[in-house]
Amino acid sequence: QVQFVESGGGLVEPGGSLRLSCVASASIFSIYAMGWYRQAPGKQRELVGKLTIVGRGIYAESVKGRFTIFRENAKNTVYLEMNSLKPEDTAVYYCNTDPVVGRWGQGTQVTVSS
Repeated sequence: QVQFVESGGGLVEPGGSLRLSCVASASIFSIYAMGWYRQAPGKQRELVGKLTIVGRGIYAESVKGRFTIFRENAKNTVYLEMNSLKPEDTAVYYCNTDPVVGRWGQGTQVTVSS
């Protein structure tokens, strides 16, 4: 089962930016769309956006225009570029395929606060 390791989270002020990274344990980007998910305290995990096999980004309305997903196939790495961050973006962020077939990683915490 493919596994993922997320990194890049941290504490950032509202309006700031972060770039998250996700390394997959296998070369799967030509087989599955890759999604970024997040889970805020007391809420269900939600799909923030995904990158299709052909490289098209599809995003939730709440992040459209602020978040961008891209990948480096040679590194088995997918990124989530987050700009204009808001306090409501605070969550643990995960990556996985869409639909989910991989093993969930530990995620990376993003906290947006002044």
